[in-house]
Amino acid sequence: MAWTFVNSFMEDVNEKVFNLGADVLKVALTNTLPDIATADILADITQISAAGGYAPATVTISASAQSGGTYTLTHSAVTFTAAGAAFDSARYWVLYDDTATNDELIAYADYGVSYALPATLTWTLNAGDIFTLSQSA
Repeated sequence: MAWTFVNSFMEDVNEKVFNLGADVLKVALTNTLPDIATADILADITQISAAGGYAPATVTISASAQSGGTYTLTHSAVTFTAAGAAFDSARYWVLYDDTATNDELIAYADYGVSYALPATLTWTLNAGDIFTLSQSA
């Protein structure tokens, strides 16, 4: 799985909506494909129900740095833990900036099918790299 960035992400990066190395990033779960052309904020997606104590999980940023004109944002594993009953099933993982004023969306990942979540789910996408930005000559 790889991240698919929402269209507004590039504008938000360039207009200082995000400080990705310092902001609180979270992952929300949904079964509805986010529309990258129109989904800009968390309220634009339908999350799974709060069954089992579901709430978006915080993403721990393990590295935010540039070297030689290439910037990489890396995260540690994301863990969801159910309380009591299991969570509803989910297919899409939606990354958003919880510090930004409107919980602006960044990207989503598609698991490929809706699946039942175990009581504890730990996940690392793209070997931990959220993205790499590099300059071109």
